[in-house]
Amino acid sequence: MKFYKYDTLVDALASLQQRGYTDNYKFEEDQMHGIETGRQYSADEMTIVEYHRFEGESNPSDMSIVFAIESNDGRRGTLTSSYGAYADHKMLNFISKVRIKETGEFRINKKMAG
Repeated sequence: MKFYKYDTLVDALASLQQRGYTDNYKFEEDQMHGIETGRQYSADEMTIVEYHRFEGESNPSDMSIVFAIESNDGRRGTLTSSYGAYADHKMLNFISKVRIKETGEFRINKKMAG
């Protein structure tokens, strides 16, 4: 079983990129867009492989989340967003429809472990 623990969002993004999550995704117009490819994806064309949440050290309301995503065309990348009070609720609704990959591996970030 592998554990991926990150102290910061920057650390998580660097590790994910080293592990092959090199594309970047953005959510707009009710779809996910591959920034590098220009491709649009629906929720059923994507799988969340892992995700990590972070709270700001000095400001607990400064919360962010990074998703490691695989698309049905084999692309792998990340999506970063705020959550909590500053969350994009349309994006979170979209993400809630994306399948989460069952890997048998448990991933947690240190802040969530308490």
